[in-house]
Order: sequence, then C-alpha cells, then structure tokens
Amino acid sequence: MAFVSSISVCTMALLLLAALCANSDDRLVPGKPLLPGTTIVSDGGDFAFGFFSPSNSTPEKLYLGIWYNKIPRLTVVWVANRATPAISSSAPSLVLTNTSHLVLSDVKGRVLWTTKATKAASSSKLLKLSTTGSAAVLMNTGNLILRSPNGTMLWQSFDHPTDTLLPGMKIWRSYKTDDGNRLVSWKSLEDPSPGTFSYSGETKLFPQSFIWNGSHPVWRSQVWTGYTISTSQYYQLNTSIVVYLACVDTVDKISMVFTVSDGALPMRIVMGYSGRLELRVWNNRVSSEWAMLGMSRPDYDCSRYGYCGLSGYCDYTDATPTCKCLDGFQPVDKEEWSNARFSQGCQRKEPLRCSDGFLALPDMKVPDNFVRIGRKTFKECAAECSGNCSCVAYAYASLNGSTSNGDATRCLLWIGDHQLVDTQKMMAVHPYSTAGAESQETLYLRVAGMSDEASLCIHMGLLCVQENPDDRPLTSSVVFNLENRSTTLPTPNHPAYFVQRNSDMEQMREDIVNSKNTMSLTVMEGR
Repeated sequence: MAFVSSISVCTMALLLLAALCANSDDRLVPGKPLLPGTTIVSDGGDFAFGFFSPSNSTPEKLYLGIWYNKIPRLTVVWVANRATPAISSSAPSLVLTNTSHLVLSDVKGRVLWTTKATKAASSSKLLKLSTTGSAAVLMNTGNLILRSPNGTMLWQSFDHPTDTLLPGMKIWRSYKTDDGNRLVSWKSLEDPSPGTFSYSGETKLFPQSFIWNGSHPVWRSQVWTGYTISTSQYYQLNTSIVVYLACVDTVDKISMVFTVSDGALPMRIVMGYSGRLELRVWNNRVSSEWAMLGMSRPDYDCSRYGYCGLSGYCDYTDATPTCKCLDGFQPVDKEEWSNARFSQGCQRKEPLRCSDGFLALPDMKVPDNFVRIGRKTFKECAAECSGNCSCVAYAYASLNGSTSNGDATRCLLWIGDHQLVDTQKMMAVHPYSTAGAESQETLYLRVAGMSDEASLCIHMGLLCVQENPDDRPLTSSVVFNLENRSTTLPTPNHPAYFVQRNSDMEQMREDIVNSKNTMSLTVMEGR
C-alpha cells in the first residue's frame, strides 16, 4: 500500500513538473537562453519562435523568427535579424538581459539584433526585480511581447512588422514626425533579407498608402475619405470570412488595423517579393498551399502607379480594366495609345479658359499630387478652384469629425494638368463596404468649353436618372437648383440601365408585383 502511495506521489510530482514546464514553453526568461534547435511555442500552439534556416543558404545562415506552428509548410511571419543573419557555426543565442532587453549574439559576442525597449524602467530598478518576472512571451496571435517585472509591456513584435501583417497588427504613420512602420518584402522566396518592395502609409499630403519599389511608387490606394472601417467578405468551402481594415485617426498618428472574423482560417497580408500586396489564406482541406484571397495590389497593369500617363485614367468599369483619357483630353500619341503604350498620357483637346466650368466625374480614385486646403465647405472648395485659373480639378470630403487637428473638411485641389496622375474610374459594385464614409468620390474636372450652366444641367440630369427612384430629386427641387445655380448638389449614384446592377435594386425589382393587361383585336374581312 505504501508502495502504491509512493508511485502516486511520484506521478503527481511528475505531472506537476510537466505542467510547470509546459507553462514556461511560451516564454523566455533571464538565465534561459534560446539556442538553435529549441523553440518557444505559444500557449495555444498556433505559433513558434526560434531559429530557422533557408534551404539553399551556404554556409548555413540562421535567422531568428516566428512561424505558424500547426501548418506543415514553413511559413515565417516575422524575422528579427533580417539584415544580419547568423552563421550556424557561430553558435548564436538569444538571451533576456537583466535590463529587460532581448539580445541576439554569436559566440564571439557580436550583437546581431536587439530590442529597443524605450518604455523600460530605470536599470537599477530592473536589476532588483528582473529575476522575479521579466519575460518575453509568445502570444497565440503571433505577437512576441517583452514585459517588465511589473507587467508593463516594453516592446512587441507587432510594432515592428517585416513582410507580413497578422490579424491584430497595424500599419501606422505619425502626423508630427512622419515616422511609421512598413512592410518590406523578402529578397526572394528563400532569402528573408530586406527586398526592394515595401508597403506603407503616407501623411505628407493626406493619408493614403503606397507600394514602393525602392523610392519609386508602384501602386497607390485611394485618398482617405474619412471612413472608419472597410469590410470585405469572402467564402471558402461555404464558410464566410470577413476581413476588416479599420482606420484609427488620432492627434498624433493614423493607423490601419487588420482583423478578421472569429473562427476564420489562418490569414495574413503579405508584401511579396514580386511586388504585390496579397491577402493569403490557408485551408488544408483544399490544398497544402497558401491561396490568394480576393485582394492583390496591383491587380491589373493599368492599376500600376501612373501607368496611363498624365491625364489618363484606368477604367475599372470595363470587363478588362484599360487606360482612357479624361474628359476633354486625347492621347498625346494616338498610334502609341492604340498599341497599348500609354506612358505619354493625354493632352487637352483645346486650351482651357478661366471661365470654363467643371464636369462631375463620380466613383473615382482621385489623382495624386494634390494640394489640401483646410477648413473649407464644399461651396468654398469649389470657389477656391474656380477662382484660380491654374486649378484644373477639385474634390471634397467631409471627415465626420474624425481628424487629427479638428478640421473635419478635406478640400483637394490640382494645380496644372501635369498633376493629374494615377487616376481610376472605380467599379460600380464595390468588392467591399465602408462605414463612416464612401471610399470613392467625385472628381470635379475643369473642361474646355464647359460652362457652369452646362455642368449644372449635366449634374442635375444624372441625379434624375438614378437607378433607385427614391434617390431622384423632386421636380420642384430640380427647378429650384437650376434657377439658383446650386453648387452643393449631392453626388449622383449610378444611372439606370448601367451595365453593372446593384444587387439591392435587383431584389427590389423581384419584389414588385406587376399587373398584366390583355386585349383582343377583331379584324373585319369581306366575304
């Protein structure tokens, strides 16, 4: 009986020891270095942290990184020492120091990488407490967090992305210092060192994001219109996946936060070494590869930055997006244009006069190279451009009070035709939805020979032929606006009989009960 009791006590002790070991597997503590061949695994088992080596490196290079632990194909989502790989023979190790810093070094003491824990307490205080709680913990989100002994977060890998955005991560940019983070591609499929392509947000003119090849723009997003959340829905094996991109605007900075719906398959946004920003999903029931899900930027040649040349635009309403000239423009070289060589762009058909009016172009991604004029109403923004003979276009958005400096207006002007670069006509049916504001907007373009009266009549006409009858103005409103030459008309939606139908309108038509009348016709014939 005593023998059985002894076994029970030993068993319980072993189980307790195993539990304690398991609890420590998700963290690094002082005095316990991380060496090649050992890993730290997140508490839920989804991610691992340790050393890995690309398959073709000679001599064998070692990188410190985080990867998916339950996916059979090695998929690295974060790398610490991208520019300073260790050599296998140099016996690298990662330690958590007594001053709460992570330091990666080799056997010769050469530091390959270290954290910059700017929020750390004083060194003397950390020296007293470091043995009683300082730790680097790998969360089940893939975030490596460095905590001080009192639990304060000193540093996290989510603030320093490499080529990948995981759910919960964000891209941010400071208004005051223009500092921020960015995604930087790998150099190749097997080389984690920094590549030439990057993705970042920019705030110099107004918030928008770019893909860069070195210092040259490859692709540009739409200019932020004040929306708070962009939502996209995808389907994998009858499973709905919702992807959210939330814009958080504060006094100091603007951030884009990437999240997904609960229970979603493993997903990530990757800045690929080929120059494309892609949303990828893993579904082991379909294949053992990462599949691209919906988003790829740039997705067509004419969506590349400036592909259609000055005063040209990429028309996404065509079955295959292609380059066209803005209204009032024609190709500089018609032969080159007909051969799908668009770099020379477009030129005015006839010179502008200061008295020329503006044509409303709805559903546009407005051009780059704009000037922002602050604290203007829509009417004042229009007058600002109309009163400047060099101003060729303007756009306006109300930011719903969500701004860094309290200015909830966004008046953009383009001074000179040479500034009309990288414009797009967007699809009628959006592949995503936004909250707080529309992501697409109306560009008001100054066109030769266009009087203000003609522009007003065209705008009014577009309002009168909108697909939904409830959106059309009353006759009294039409007369009033024409007589008073209103400049504050709403942006028209798509006209009826537009090639791409709105699903809500199609459902509305199906719900309408129609009556059918019949009549008979008697033809009199002589005998």
